[in-house]
Amino acid sequence: MGKYYEAARAIYRDWGVDTEAVLEQMDQIPVSINCWQLDDLTGFEDFDAKLTGGITATGNAPGKPRSIEEYFKNLDKMLALVPGAKHVALHSVYAMPAPGRKPARNELQPEDFSAWVDYAKEKGIGLDFNPTYFSHPMSDSGWTLSSPDKGVRDFWVEHGINCRKIGAYLGKELGQTCVTNHWIPDGSKDIRVDTLGPRMRLIESLDRIFAEPIDKKYNIDSVEGKVFGLGVESYTTGSHEFYTNYALSTGKAIVCMDTGHYHPTESVAAKISSYIAFGQEIMMHLSRCVRWDSDHVAIASEDTVAIMQELKRCNAFDKVHLGLDFFDASINRIAASVIGSRSVKKALITALLEPTDKLMAAEAADDLTRRLALLEEFRMLPAGIVFDEYCERHGVPGSDWLDTLA
Repeated sequence: MGKYYEAARAIYRDWGVDTEAVLEQMDQIPVSINCWQLDDLTGFEDFDAKLTGGITATGNAPGKPRSIEEYFKNLDKMLALVPGAKHVALHSVYAMPAPGRKPARNELQPEDFSAWVDYAKEKGIGLDFNPTYFSHPMSDSGWTLSSPDKGVRDFWVEHGINCRKIGAYLGKELGQTCVTNHWIPDGSKDIRVDTLGPRMRLIESLDRIFAEPIDKKYNIDSVEGKVFGLGVESYTTGSHEFYTNYALSTGKAIVCMDTGHYHPTESVAAKISSYIAFGQEIMMHLSRCVRWDSDHVAIASEDTVAIMQELKRCNAFDKVHLGLDFFDASINRIAASVIGSRSVKKALITALLEPTDKLMAAEAADDLTRRLALLEEFRMLPAGIVFDEYCERHGVPGSDWLDTLA
């Protein structure tokens, strides 16, 4: 054990918290790490591909992988520095088809990801999935599933259908449920007069994609809303309200909440219990929005900790899937992924170590003074020492991890 852990354990024991139970619980809550931080979401289709769809990776730090072999070398380094249960979230552009096979996006099949399954089995991790509805000639108009062009819609519907099958394959092969998350870039740069038409087309497209039932033991679909994107500042077809209504009214998908996809003054943590109250599952994409959806690397900020605290207080860890979504090309890409992953786990362990029962008791007694005083006292409890112990038990470096990243 770490030389400071026993002291931290005693401090938490005085507050009625069993740190050993918390360390065990940490291993039951996987964090899904986005594979695209390592290469700016270029993928394996074309290592010189340019991002489209209102998203971009800014910065020109050296070290971006130029081959699949180099990519996996970097992925190995990253995973070795993140303790505990984890998934890797893939985009469809990271397919690795057999030699000689070059499927179009709407022709991708489960076997094109068999190498990923082999890798995940070797590492003991799960896999999540994302259709890539952008960075493709068929998305150049800025419209995909809500396009007025039926040929464009049909192409992307076929892509979505196949991606669900891939997600089910990943989940079944690995014995860990795969969340397949659908985000589209559709929208309008300037004032949109017909706002209903694209949304009715999107409903029709989603209904076609989700028509075939898939065992949720293997695959769960999520739909991700957004306020706006670059180039579609005035209207977004797939807004948060649209997808919330679609998920609740159809039961065909769950809502994905990306912490960068809301107005800067909105609290994502405050939204969670409204879904839990109706028995809804949620997919979370965690990033840091310095200036709205800037996709900065996640840190253990007050916002991130608040999300984890809300999940604990709602007893909702079985209803919420935790994932990352950021890509920063201004710093070392491996380190960025490690920082984000470890920070989310630090926020998680901080919440799990909270003496929530004491807060609940003060609130139930209407002792608001005590509630606020306890909230402030709990901020200073030594969660970092317990996290270092967690790293040590998983054979992962502690706070000096950066020195090991050669």
